Amino acid sequence: MNLNKIEAFYFLGIGGIGMSSLARYFHSMGKKVSGYDRYRTSLTTELEKEGIFINYKDDTEMLPKWINSSSTQCLIVYTPSIPDNHRQWIFLKKRYGKNIKKRSQVLALITKNKTCIAIGGTHGKTTTCTLLGHILYSAGKKFTAFLGGISENYQSNLILNGTEIFLVEADEFDHSFLYLSPNIACITSLDRDHIDTYPKKEALIKAYVDFYNKLENPYKKLFLCQEEEYFPYVKNNVIHYSVEEKEGDYYSNNISIKENKWYFDFHTPKETWKSLFLPIPGLHNLKNVTAALAISDYLKINSEKIRKSLFLFKGIKRRYSIHYKSRKKIYIDDYAHHPTEINALISTIRKCFPDKKILGIFQPHLFSRTKFFEKDFAKSLENLDLLILLDIYPARELPIDGISSNNLLDKIKMNYKNKELSTISKVLEIIPKKNFDILLTIGAGNIDTLIQPIKKWLHKKYG
Repeated sequence: MNLNKIEAFYFLGIGGIGMSSLARYFHSMGKKVSGYDRYRTSLTTELEKEGIFINYKDDTEMLPKWINSSSTQCLIVYTPSIPDNHRQWIFLKKRYGKNIKKRSQVLALITKNKTCIAIGGTHGKTTTCTLLGHILYSAGKKFTAFLGGISENYQSNLILNGTEIFLVEADEFDHSFLYLSPNIACITSLDRDHIDTYPKKEALIKAYVDFYNKLENPYKKLFLCQEEEYFPYVKNNVIHYSVEEKEGDYYSNNISIKENKWYFDFHTPKETWKSLFLPIPGLHNLKNVTAALAISDYLKINSEKIRKSLFLFKGIKRRYSIHYKSRKKIYIDDYAHHPTEINALISTIRKCFPDKKILGIFQPHLFSRTKFFEKDFAKSLENLDLLILLDIYPARELPIDGISSNNLLDKIKMNYKNKELSTISKVLEIIPKKNFDILLTIGAGNIDTLIQPIKKWLHKKYG
């Protein structure tokens, strides 16, 4: 399919982070772009401000007029999260047939026969990809980046600066990344997740081996975190990186913390870069930064430009985002939705703010994930001082018998006075009654709708 000949694009699930970057991309090319999503969010509102029409009602009458025009070359882009009984989806499948593609298939078409850098892994994709995109931009590279989060530097999940290189996130959900044929790839981690797609660990490993086997010349290189050495099927064309170990082709060590700011040394195969600034704190983020630095050095980007990029990197929305800080209270929001990510987040906060009392508000994401990791979630959340547990955000799923936030709360070994359930609509009434130093909102659902009201309350109460 030649995307240049497509005049109009309709996105089913346009508010998704991956879908919205594609919508922005085609809109920037002067194409007609429209779409459906279930809810209006801050992201869909931004798309509407940019001139993209979005409807929020599952009604075929809401479809744009050009959908039924035989004179318009149209492509329907959908996410697997769209349910089978969706009325617009049923109508469009009958109407368009072959002119329907998954988001990942469209991304593969865009990057086909182009230099493609793909960042994969269970954790750290977005941080690694966004920082690498910032470095490429600062170095003047002609590239386009499709990000899995909103860059604070560019206030977008799309960076447009040319077409010599395409930088993308390689999402393992629904085997999406296997449509790509990257020249350079990175695997940041191989933790279990997306149990509906990979019910067994062997299935996940096989998918990543298949991803590795899709590497193409020129470059044909895989950057692999040294800790993933149990990934035994990958031998050739591999560049290793690590943290705190003097192993691998690239590694970072000598971490120091001064006034809550983190610094480290980065070692290339040829030299050592001393005392670099870590823009997002935490050992898990240092791994992501090390991956981005390794790829940047491999691409022969000047070390001073890289150092400056680190200092000027503002981060990603919902990745350790500090929204309020005063002498009395601190408010941090994070997208963490896996036990490993929650552990890393709380550990980082403990290092940055020792002896502070943390109130965490957690919204579990997906029934299947909650079921599989129930014990692990319980152990992770026990690291908080106080917990408010919200209802499970179902996203694309239907409820599973016996799986609920109430059941999860029972498994958390915490004094009953320090943990409680709440709905997202009631939690704002509970927060002022709690005694805490640090407030932490955690999750990948719609918990981000609490950010502005919490900030407003904190400013009003504490200045």
